Amino acid sequence: MNPNQCSFCGRNKNEVSVLVSGQNGFICNYCIEQAHTIVKETDEQENKNHSSVKTSAQLKKPREIKEFLDEYVIGQDQAKKQLSIAVYNHYKRLAHNADENKSVEIEKSNIIMVGETGTGKTLLAKTIARQLEVPFCIVDATVLTEAGYVGEDVESILSRLLMVSDYDVEKAERGIVFIDEIDKIARKSENKSITRDVSGEGVQQALLKILEGTKAGVPPKGGRKHPMQELIYIDTTNILFICGGAFDGLTDIIESRMNKKAIGFNSTILSKEEKKVQNILKKVQPEDLVRYGIIPEFIGRLPLITTIDELDISALKDILIRPKNSLVKQYTKLAKYDNIDLEFTDEALESIAKKAIERKTGARGLRSIIENIMTEIVYKTSAKHINGKCIITKEVIEGTGEPEYILDESYEEFSEEDQ
Repeated sequence: MNPNQCSFCGRNKNEVSVLVSGQNGFICNYCIEQAHTIVKETDEQENKNHSSVKTSAQLKKPREIKEFLDEYVIGQDQAKKQLSIAVYNHYKRLAHNADENKSVEIEKSNIIMVGETGTGKTLLAKTIARQLEVPFCIVDATVLTEAGYVGEDVESILSRLLMVSDYDVEKAERGIVFIDEIDKIARKSENKSITRDVSGEGVQQALLKILEGTKAGVPPKGGRKHPMQELIYIDTTNILFICGGAFDGLTDIIESRMNKKAIGFNSTILSKEEKKVQNILKKVQPEDLVRYGIIPEFIGRLPLITTIDELDISALKDILIRPKNSLVKQYTKLAKYDNIDLEFTDEALESIAKKAIERKTGARGLRSIIENIMTEIVYKTSAKHINGKCIITKEVIEGTGEPEYILDESYEEFSEEDQ
């Protein structure tokens, strides 16, 4: 053992900065750095193998997922339960498939959500993704066309998922994709047409392989593929797909199948209320979606059908005030910056809910109604430094009255000219 020489690389003492002694030899700073790099790379690889998929112990249970959804989404209890269990099972499946000693191959269960516009389909998917902290993207099915036609290729879905994953392919391959307006790519009619349906049935066929699991080539920066372009390949086997659509007119198809359609003199025509009570949409079957225009192969790749309840006045009122990010809380916070305590009466909230139902826009219509009311109020109150309370009544919503102002004594009275 030479005390003036590294036992590993053989460098002399005068060729290195540090020479560390051990029980049976010496090691120089160069060999220490190299050994550190080797150990670091080995640890990173082991961590990658063990932490690439959440274990069932780390993953939140369905009850915990639903409780988190309850903070942001009002109602839809059955849909929240189904989604919570589906996502939980999906990530248990990923953990199972990562096991090299697995004896059973567990397939994924993609989801299709059926419900009217503004009932919370997109919000449910976004909220789940936020809690699980996984890559999540929303795509609009209406812009998709077959390859070679004006529009976006179906691979653009994966381009967006890759972007939100910071171009980490492994991370993207465990993400969630929400395809909105899926009903808009329904086949135009049950009869086969001579002309090619490039934005309907053609898109459904193009999506089949991606939904089931395939290695798809994706342009790094999105857009159309080019022959000379380098592609990033993503395996979609472990990507969970959630599709959502309003499916306007589907209830008629379900009624027809259930022989509840009004036919003949002795038949009873169901009113809207009766339809709601009987929850006809909850009786949806795959065959109904096929009659609507979704091809059987596509439905077969979306085994879990979840229905979203129609929102009534009570549910819309709750949406206005109960969630963490409710509209009333948002506008109350904004009013605080102008030293105004904003308050909505119960009758005003009910009037807003009724307006949204009349417009048939669901929860999405609530913001536009409040925005129109608040525009004038904010303009008037910000014109003069006022400190006090502003009460929005039913008359304000209906356009037959003005807001009530209760001002602090330290401020001059709010005159009619200010209004």
